[in-house]
Amino acid sequence: MKVTRAQAEENRERILDSAAQLFRERGFDGIGLNELMQAAGLTRGGFYGHFESKDDLAAQAVKRAMDTNRELWKQQTDRSLAAWVTSYLSDAHCERPGAGCALASLASDAARGGPAVQTVFAEGVRRLAGTLQGQMPGADAVEQREQALAMLSTLVGAVLLSRAVGDPGLSRELREAARKSLPAGG
Repeated sequence: MKVTRAQAEENRERILDSAAQLFRERGFDGIGLNELMQAAGLTRGGFYGHFESKDDLAAQAVKRAMDTNRELWKQQTDRSLAAWVTSYLSDAHCERPGAGCALASLASDAARGGPAVQTVFAEGVRRLAGTLQGQMPGADAVEQREQALAMLSTLVGAVLLSRAVGDPGLSRELREAARKSLPAGG
């Protein structure tokens, strides 16, 4: 049975959504194509009709995750930057990498990834920093950008380390120190 163009696009979207979640949970090398396609409710045979390679999928899934993060960040930071910082550094966010920030979940994979993944990741960092920049108290755009990059680095680093230490007490301590160090979080 032939798949319609609309069904093919829907299948592609399901693959991207599944990949964005699973890559954040397990990393690029932590999941194979069979399992990834199964999670999307499809068979491996259809994969190459949508993507050139797993690297191509990784780049597009990173973009999907980053775009989703940016929309959520924009909504939340427009309401309250301090509340968003608290939410970002929460136990819930730390314990759910598949539904959380792509920066904290995929930074180490992107560092080892190919040029397409790194390009998409860099653009995502720029866009997410831009989302925060307007919220910063700096005197001018240059100072606001520096503050946004510092906040982004602090938040992502705190969550990344918190997930890596395997010690709940130290994990909370790292995130609390980061929160207190930020103008919007203290």
